This record gives sequence, C-alpha cells and structure tokens, in this order.
Amino acid sequence: MNNNQRLIVHIAGREFSLTCPAAEREEIQLAATYLDEKIQTIKADGKTVDSDRVTMIAALSIAHELLILRDGSSFDKNEIKRRIVALKRKIDEAMANKGSQSM
Repeated sequence: MNNNQRLIVHIAGREFSLTCPAAEREEIQLAATYLDEKIQTIKADGKTVDSDRVTMIAALSIAHELLILRDGSSFDKNEIKRRIVALKRKIDEAMANKGSQSM
C-alpha cells in the first residue's frame, strides 16, 4: 500500500507541494524550515540579492554542516533534529513577535 502523503512547505516565500512517506513528513518539514532559515539569514546579510545564488549558498552551507558532522566521532541524527526544532521555534517566535508589532 502506498503510504505517501502530500506536504506543503514554504521556502523563501514560495509554496512547494511535495509527496513524501508519512514517516518522513515531520523531518522533511523541519528540513524545509531549516533551509528557509538559512536563506533568510543570507538575504538579511545583504551581500547577495540574486535568489538562485542565495539558494545555492544556503545549500552549500547546509552541505558543509553535514560534512562537518559526519567527520566528527559519529553522526548524531538526533542532534540535527534538535537543532532544526530549536531553529523552527526561534523562527516561530520571531514571526509571532513581528506579527504582534505590526498590530
């Protein structure tokens, strides 16, 4: 039986519709949030404005982080999940604060 589900993620102000296994849904959402955070950080830096270039720099940064983690004594998937959840929480708080300030 096909256990794939539709998932909508938002990255760099754009909406993407994906199909993924139900068991991977949360991790993919967290990965999309992490990627979006990287893109927003690079945009906020202001040195790069081309959206393709910003996306490539974000992807390169994430790949670099992964390689550093792999080169460590062991690859800790749970630590990555904790970091992504913490970043998502920070984004949610920042968005909530931004929303309350505009009222």
